[in-house]
Amino acid sequence: MIILKNLSLRRGAKVLLDNASVSINPGERVGLVGRNGAGKSSLFALLNGTLHEDKGDFSIPSQWRMAQVAQDMPETVEPATDFVIAGDTQLAAAQAEVTAAEASDDGERMAHAYMALHDAGAHDAQSRAQALILGLGFQVRELNQPVNSFSGGWRMRLQLARALMCPSELLLLDEPTNHLDLDALVWLEAWLKKYPGTMLVISHDREFLDAVTNVTLHIENGQLTRYGGNYSTFEDMCAEQMVLQQAAFAKQQDKIAHLQEFINRFKAKASKAKQAQSRVKALDRMERLAPMLANAEFTFEFKEPLNLPNPMLSIDDASFGYPPPTDAPPGTPPTVIVQHVRKSVFAGQRIGILGANGQGKSTLVKTVARTLPVVAGEVIEGRGLNIGYFAQQELDVLRPADTPLEHMIRLARDTIANGGAGQFSSREQDLRTFLGTFNFNGDMVKQAVGTMSGGEKARLVLCMIVWQRPNLLLLDEPTNHLDLATREALAMALNEFEGTVMLVSHDRALLRAVCDEFWLVTRGGVEPFDGDLDDYQRYLLDEGKRLRESLKKADKAAETPAKPAPPPVAARPVSAGKLKPLKQSLEKLNKSLAALQVERAALEARLAGMLSVKEITETGSQLQHVNDELAREEEKWLELSGEIEALEGVSA
Repeated sequence: MIILKNLSLRRGAKVLLDNASVSINPGERVGLVGRNGAGKSSLFALLNGTLHEDKGDFSIPSQWRMAQVAQDMPETVEPATDFVIAGDTQLAAAQAEVTAAEASDDGERMAHAYMALHDAGAHDAQSRAQALILGLGFQVRELNQPVNSFSGGWRMRLQLARALMCPSELLLLDEPTNHLDLDALVWLEAWLKKYPGTMLVISHDREFLDAVTNVTLHIENGQLTRYGGNYSTFEDMCAEQMVLQQAAFAKQQDKIAHLQEFINRFKAKASKAKQAQSRVKALDRMERLAPMLANAEFTFEFKEPLNLPNPMLSIDDASFGYPPPTDAPPGTPPTVIVQHVRKSVFAGQRIGILGANGQGKSTLVKTVARTLPVVAGEVIEGRGLNIGYFAQQELDVLRPADTPLEHMIRLARDTIANGGAGQFSSREQDLRTFLGTFNFNGDMVKQAVGTMSGGEKARLVLCMIVWQRPNLLLLDEPTNHLDLATREALAMALNEFEGTVMLVSHDRALLRAVCDEFWLVTRGGVEPFDGDLDDYQRYLLDEGKRLRESLKKADKAAETPAKPAPPPVAARPVSAGKLKPLKQSLEKLNKSLAALQVERAALEARLAGMLSVKEITETGSQLQHVNDELAREEEKWLELSGEIEALEGVSA
């Protein structure tokens, strides 16, 4: 059990916890909620030992192993699979002991070391690690790519996989969904539901919190309040408390007014002075209740579009992708991600764009937003189309060295240059006032964007979009850094928006609230998805299950019936000496077989996709070669296993 008793915690001069008390029971799944800056991450720092309490008592079971996602960006050429396996600290310790035992040539120590290695899960460590990596959205071909070959967001996914790989009794997750697509998020939810230990999670995704937590811990005004239930239950209980406290406050105010009226009327009369004085003392002794004020909510709205072309867009047999690199040889073809798209986008539509990671959702949105050129075909824009684009990486449209005011001044200048004069006010004071409606007040309007938090950058992008008065909104993961209040404000603003919305998001609450139809980007094309989000989640889980099963088949050869332990203590030194090189050879064969199985699964998956006749022929030939190699390696494995069993029988 984790116990905090009368605990105070400071960061600098700021008091984050003030005589706070709470207990967390083993096996509970706790959602930690509160305003930005309330102290959620500092409480995590207390739990992992980075911070220490200033006053009070704090205890956590000493035998509990803790796992959490490292916040540093990994820089290593280590293959992705090996990097994640290294997160299993118990396995690493067992492997180190095996190495030391073999060097000591102590038969008994080797026996215990190999048994500990088996208990640590060495036989299936690779398949467990790769299941985590694939579940978080990576492709089979990326399993052994160097970690530093991935972008920052993907490296943070590997850090998450590494944390999940670590055996633990306590798991701390701080915004684990920020870098995930919906397919990876659905997988993570399913994984966390099976986690047997105690879990604390900080998240601004209400559906994620509802799915994986059964206790909510609210940090507010230096206090910790525990609620039984998930985030929705917490909201309902808070609303009830607000009503009750407001009623109690109103009742007390009536009583105070009545006492004060009596005092004012009779304090000057000698016959009533004693009673008036007693009421003054009663007022002084009364413990005043504070009014239950709702948190100041952030709200905004999109202005009515100046015009609504219909259709907004007509996509005619278009292909989307990336042009060849500038240093590519002449004649290098572009990379095509999505092809043969025939779609129309009409005024007032609310389209949610779904699809597994890497299928081309962002590529589609970037092309419609004119950030990428159309590879083939046409995207025909309606007359007067005005696009408001929220990029997945806010810095794609922001300049780190510039201030919010400089961004707005440049936006106004560009709008006027493009014939938009008279539609918007471009006076500096009006731009300052407009920034203030998005909580950019005082000195914040002159703060460099590069020094701002992710949530502040996201608010600035929304501010710039609203000012442009668009009629088509293209939103690619707009909620990544938004807190719950701002997400709700965005959902309300989108529902009142009179134009068209195309939305890519892993926030299911936002998708449910805003979208009334879905497009599915899959297998190199775009098709309508007739189900709802629950149907889509089932589809994603089925796809993930199919991928994991193919990986299990790939690693099946590594699961040998022979015990991995060396000969018993009574084994003769000569037999132990013969067994060691044979077992090393068997281990190499296991790795080779697993790699071939993965390669075969990848080729089979490729054949299931959209290929030309030539590609089908080439892939089929490669698959045949891999199958032949597998057959030869399996024969060697059987022979080697037989030799090991014979020697173990002799030495028994």
